[in-house]
Amino acid sequence: MDKKKIKTIGVLTSGGDAPGMNAAIRAVVRAALIEGVKVKGIRRGYMGLLEEDIFDMKSKSVSDIIQRGGTVLYTARCPEFVIPESQDKAAELCKKHGIDGLVVIGGDGSFRGAAALAARGINTVGVPGTIDLDISCTDYTIGFDTAVNTAVETIDRVRDTSTSHERCSIIEVMGRHAGHIALWCGIANGAEEILIAERYDYDEVKIIQKINRRRETGKKHYIIINAEGIGDSENMAKRIEATTGMETRATIIGHAQRGGSPTARDRVYGSVMGARAVDLLLAGATNRVVAYKDSQFVDFDIEEALGMTKDIDQYMYDLSKRLSK
Repeated sequence: MDKKKIKTIGVLTSGGDAPGMNAAIRAVVRAALIEGVKVKGIRRGYMGLLEEDIFDMKSKSVSDIIQRGGTVLYTARCPEFVIPESQDKAAELCKKHGIDGLVVIGGDGSFRGAAALAARGINTVGVPGTIDLDISCTDYTIGFDTAVNTAVETIDRVRDTSTSHERCSIIEVMGRHAGHIALWCGIANGAEEILIAERYDYDEVKIIQKINRRRETGKKHYIIINAEGIGDSENMAKRIEATTGMETRATIIGHAQRGGSPTARDRVYGSVMGARAVDLLLAGATNRVVAYKDSQFVDFDIEEALGMTKDIDQYMYDLSKRLSK
């Protein structure tokens, strides 16, 4: 670890936004300032860093943001940041602005960028912020709880009208490569089917047969939670209706899951993770990512974290099947 004294910490949010990011930003700013360390905000992630969209942050800069969704620093995807020349430029710009410690709030792609900057002499710490819960080194990511609760509330409402009209409803939630939101919603909403990329065999015949069996026993409505990674909800609804004769509608919740006031859990965990990132930097750490593992806040080497793998909870998935019979 580089034990040089950190004088200025930069903070940015990168990739998809997530409720609770503002809590993490607030914690970074205030935890650093109370230690006499300056803070520079970087707007629009790595793109903003390359464009030098950098400004001084004070305690007042983060007043009244903890309850707000999204990120006050804005965010953007920056494909060119995988290019070594862009990484070299970013490191030089950090040095130009006196940033010797950087907190990166985002997902795996954001952490790869952080690791590249660490290799170029900028002390970096990542904070996991993504609604998808798909960062392998941590049991929790900022934004997941809010996203699930937003989806659960919407699905409850769709169930009400689905019951009234005696129809099948396919409700698509976010999760392109990870089915955690779909799995949690499926259990929380009592869905009859949960389709996730990690387990779905694309056998619609089995789903149709199950719907028909349920109708024979008197069931009047049917809820299918479909992860974004499976997709095709509109066409799936048409196929199921054509085959079963049961009115079927698709509802895609979409980016509403990214917004909204964060839950208490996302505010608290975001605050703790943001402050811990500052503590690590002030202790001389670099190339680390904060994580919540086995009910403890810990940290890992970024390269080690990126090498980890993560699957859905098999017991929860099996339980969803048992409870939907």
